[in-house]
Amino acid sequence: ASVLEGLFIIIAAISIAYAAVERILHPRAIEQTFLGLGVSVVASLINLAVAQVLLKAGKTHRSITLQADGKHLMTDVWTSIGVILGIALVALTNIQILDPIIALAVAANIIFTGYDIMKQSTYGLMDGSMPVEEINQIKKILVKHCVSDITYHGLKTRESATRSFVSVHILVPGKWSVQKGHNLLEVIEKDICSHFKNVVVFTHLEPLEDPSAHNDYTLLIK
Repeated sequence: ASVLEGLFIIIAAISIAYAAVERILHPRAIEQTFLGLGVSVVASLINLAVAQVLLKAGKTHRSITLQADGKHLMTDVWTSIGVILGIALVALTNIQILDPIIALAVAANIIFTGYDIMKQSTYGLMDGSMPVEEINQIKKILVKHCVSDITYHGLKTRESATRSFVSVHILVPGKWSVQKGHNLLEVIEKDICSHFKNVVVFTHLEPLEDPSAHNDYTLLIK
């Protein structure tokens, strides 16, 4: 859905650019200047408010679609700003060509936004890793629990739509009981889950003294 929304934004930008070029080639005077300014100001304020709500909700719920919709509305805001600036400059200078020139600049900005939405949406379909800042936060949580003879390795993360997955190996002294190791893993998993929404944590317990336990295992695709 968000890929299509990005595509529609680009199509809209191309139509704006086409209309702007048409106005450059065949100039026409702007009519009802102040009415246009008033409508554009009201429209941009409404779109700005709704866009911020959507962007915040998209970030909170990790929804690419909501974020794309918010960015879509922000393109409307930039369009309105371009309209306001274009009409105001024409009204002040009476240079009619300024309006389509500004429209071309707005169209270029919208195309960039549409491309960015499509790029992020495509990345979301590829099940990439979690953002760097979130991975760093997970590392801080692990370091907090890895005291004395406890350490970790093999940290891997993955995002699939609104859900995230974390996998990590925890190394503890081999003399620990299974129950003691299990209790530590439960605490670590709950701590990570408390900091992120819709996250699934996989932990693997290993003896610290075993040399093979210190190897990071990679996924081999044949």
